[in-house]
Amino acid sequence: MSGHSHWSTIKRKKGAADAKKGAIFTRLAREITLAAREGGGDPSMNVSLYLAIDRARSSNMPKDSIERAIKRGTGELGGTQIEEALYEAYGPSGIAILIESLTDNRNRASSEIKGVLNKHGGKQAGSGSVAYLFERKGEIKISSQGKTNDEIELIIIDSGAEDYQKAGSDYLIYSKPEELAAVRDALAAAGLACESAELVWQPKTTTALSETDEAKAIKLLEALDELDDVTNVSSNLG
Repeated sequence: MSGHSHWSTIKRKKGAADAKKGAIFTRLAREITLAAREGGGDPSMNVSLYLAIDRARSSNMPKDSIERAIKRGTGELGGTQIEEALYEAYGPSGIAILIESLTDNRNRASSEIKGVLNKHGGKQAGSGSVAYLFERKGEIKISSQGKTNDEIELIIIDSGAEDYQKAGSDYLIYSKPEELAAVRDALAAAGLACESAELVWQPKTTTALSETDEAKAIKLLEALDELDDVTNVSSNLG
């Protein structure tokens, strides 16, 4: 079974609070616009767009805002150019960090990320020096929903998923990126409602730190995650 990041668990716990921030709609709109620009405006033919719209709906983003974001991506509406960037970094005690960004100002995003890294004991890494420690995966979160562990395991196996992990009363199910939508649909057809479905950077292995160093690392990861231009922060913190 692949390594599971402690940081990803923390992010899920604080997700509800993050959704209250006004910046969440800006992030979601950028994701939708970029997905539509790169893969077209039809979510049935564009998995990235399908997932971005699903996240927007889960956060109660207005329908007209979703439609405008799609149209900006397909060129039907004008608007600021959105750029995607992946930053690689090291945190306290050398933990590996991947920082995903969607921004209308790459210089601003880069400057703010470097500022947070410097403040919290991290440093930016060269291209390729950290990314090889992670794998791109589809991640689906479900709860037990009254079913036994054996019942859920059978459903997961039949869905075509690659792997799963138990996280309290929840299950984190992993798939190939291109099969995320199909696995999610298979789980739903078997009666398991999915709480979330997204593409993630999953660490191949994780690194455990002392309590003091872990606290420093989490403070850095949270500070990065709070930046408006940052859409996701992944780490191999164990």
